[in-house]
Formats: sequence, structure tokens, C-alpha cells
Amino acid sequence: MKKTTIGGMALIEGLMMIGPDSAAIAIRKPNGEIVLNKKPLPRKNILQKLPVVRGVIGFLRQMVLGVRALIYSAEFVEAEENGNDTRQEFSNAEEVHGKSRGRKLSEKIDEFIEKKLGNKIPDILIYITVVVAIGFSIGLFILLPNFLASLLRFDKSTRVGVLYYNLFEGIIRVTLFFVYLAFTSRLKEMRRVWQYHGAEHKTIHCYEHEEELTVENVRKFSTKHPRCGTSYLFMVMIVSIIVFSFVGWHVIWVNILIRLLLVPLIAGISYELLKFAGRCDARPVKILNAPGLFLQYFTTREPDDDQIEVAIEAFKHAMSKDKDADKW
Repeated sequence: MKKTTIGGMALIEGLMMIGPDSAAIAIRKPNGEIVLNKKPLPRKNILQKLPVVRGVIGFLRQMVLGVRALIYSAEFVEAEENGNDTRQEFSNAEEVHGKSRGRKLSEKIDEFIEKKLGNKIPDILIYITVVVAIGFSIGLFILLPNFLASLLRFDKSTRVGVLYYNLFEGIIRVTLFFVYLAFTSRLKEMRRVWQYHGAEHKTIHCYEHEEELTVENVRKFSTKHPRCGTSYLFMVMIVSIIVFSFVGWHVIWVNILIRLLLVPLIAGISYELLKFAGRCDARPVKILNAPGLFLQYFTTREPDDDQIEVAIEAFKHAMSKDKDADKW
């Protein structure tokens, strides 16, 4: 069975698939039409081929691409639902308001920023969003568990005490991650996103089994996939427990600093483990993959045929002409 590096991300009424050479977005319009947007990707440099380092760079690249795609899908769907008339009315309202009350300070500030930054504004906002998202994740899943574990009263001067601290911190981290996934999976607004996530996995399975990408063929495959981002995040949780156990326990601000500095290393190691697990079908590796596959019960749903069709279109346009370029 072929194993591919092509992966994706569920969007609002659509999917993004990232291939070796390009990223393709497919969005289902309210009228049923599928709109495609394909963007070439820059060639990998030497750093993106180095073990551990490539995992960090790949994670950051996918975060940026993901935020861009989410913004695109959200604005596209909103524009289609509102129609041109609504946008025109909003534009006219701004014009009337400006004539009647004059220019506000906020408008002058906006004009100054637009003049200085111009077309760079969207990119800057995207990078700010990525930084905020990463900061939130680090705060919730790295720093908060460390703070809660510091409230324990074990003897930090002994190996056993330090072991208890790190073990308790790890348990809190995994529990928070589990609760977070369980909570988001119950949100009605997320249901269709999880369905598109399931369509992504089914399509990749179909391609890896070297069957023709049709709705009928894709439908029969599982919504769970071992090389999913959910599995990667769980791997990060486990690797962090192991890595932090080697650095001991210190005063709270030293613990926080050490953990912040080690986040890139943990992300890189987790990527390498996921890459290894994705290549190997041995029983111990399947056991390693099991928790990540279980968590996908929260982040995937069975898609309908229309959603599968969108996933197929995105996948086809993300494929490379070189059949070996996407080997895992």
C-alpha cells in the first residue's frame, strides 16, 4: 500500500490539501458549485530536510497556510451568503457617515497604516494570528499543567518527588487535551468541519490503496488516519512528558522558561516519531498509533457524498505530476 505525504485541513464548507508542490483549496458554494484555488509552494531548502528541524518548520508552515485557508473559506462563504447587495449597502453607509460627521481619528489611523504597510497588512495579521494560536496552545497545554503541578507538596530534592511532579504534570496535560477535544466535538458549528475532516482521511486512504478517486470508492474507507494532525498533537503530549522528566523541577519561572525553550525540540521529535510510525506497520507501532486514532473519534465524522466530492477535487489538484514526489 502506498503511503503519501499529502495531507489536508478541514475548512468552512471546504478542504485544503497540501501536496509536494502546491496547496489546493476546494470550497462548496451555497449553489452547489465547487470553487478551486491552487497555490504553488516554495521549494524545500536544506533546513527542511534535516531531522527534527524539518518538523518544526513544517508545523509553522502548515499553521500559516491553515490560517490563510480558514480566512479565505470564511470570507468566501460569508460573501456568498450575504450577496453583493449587502456589501454595497455597507459601502454606502460608510460614505454617508463620513459626509455627515467627518473623518474620525480611527479612520486617520487606518489610512496611515494602509499607507505604510499597504498589501502587507493581511500577511501581518495572519502571522499575528499564528503567534496567538501557538501562544494559546503553549499556555493551555504546557504552562498551565506546570503551574497546577507546582501546587503539589512533594519533595523536589528527591528523584521520586521530581518524578511525581512530572508525572502529575503530564496527566494534567493529557487530560486537558482530551477535555478540549471532547468539548469542541460537541459544538454544532464544528460538526460539518469534522465531516470534512473525515472526508479528507477517506480520500487519502483511497489514494493510498491505489483505487480510483470516486465518491463510491472513497466512501468505503475509514475516517481515521494514523498520520493525522490529531495524532501528531497527542504525540507532542507524550513526548513532552518524557523530555520534561529529564530536566528536573525548579522554581516556577525557571520551569516555564525551560519548557518554552524545549517546545521546538518536542515538536521536532514528535514529527520524527509520527513519520516513523507512518512508515512501519509492526504491532508495537500500531499500539503507539492507537491513542491518536482513538482521539479522532472526536475530530472526525462520517461525511456526505457532496463533502467527499469536495475532498476529491482538493486532493486531485494538490497531487504532483511526479508520482514519487509524495512518498511518505
